[in-house]
Amino acid sequence: LPQHLASLATAAQEEAQQSRQQLQAQRQEVARLQEQLSRARQDGERWASALQRAQREALEREATRGAEQARQQELIRDMKGRLLELLREKDALWQKTEGIDTPMPSPAPRDVGLCSRCHKDFRLLSRRYNCRLCQGKVCHTCSVDVGKQGRCCLLCYQQRHPQAT
Repeated sequence: LPQHLASLATAAQEEAQQSRQQLQAQRQEVARLQEQLSRARQDGERWASALQRAQREALEREATRGAEQARQQELIRDMKGRLLELLREKDALWQKTEGIDTPMPSPAPRDVGLCSRCHKDFRLLSRRYNCRLCQGKVCHTCSVDVGKQGRCCLLCYQQRHPQAT
């Protein structure tokens, strides 16, 4: 019996030793898990802080964008108002000038050695052109090339093409 008790005691000691080793391993595992939990909490706090900062920045950007949009809409309103004023002014001026006739080009001077517009002498380097409309003699500066039709003086061209002025 003492031998049986001794073997039971030895078995109990071995089992106790294994239990202590398992307990030690479990404690190490718990410590490792607590460390991971602590790091996860710190990461969570950092992410929450970053999220709050991003939300705050987004709200600030939205407020700035809203103010800028309001300013641009006001500017557009002002520009539309100014455009209407200018159109009314243009219409009033057009009505005032509707009855006014455009003056006829002045007759060409009799002296064919001078430009009929700027009165510059025709020389070797300043060529003389005949206006195809008023038949005046004009220099290169005072004439406009109208393609195959030839050249005409600036005054006749402006009267025929008022949009070019």
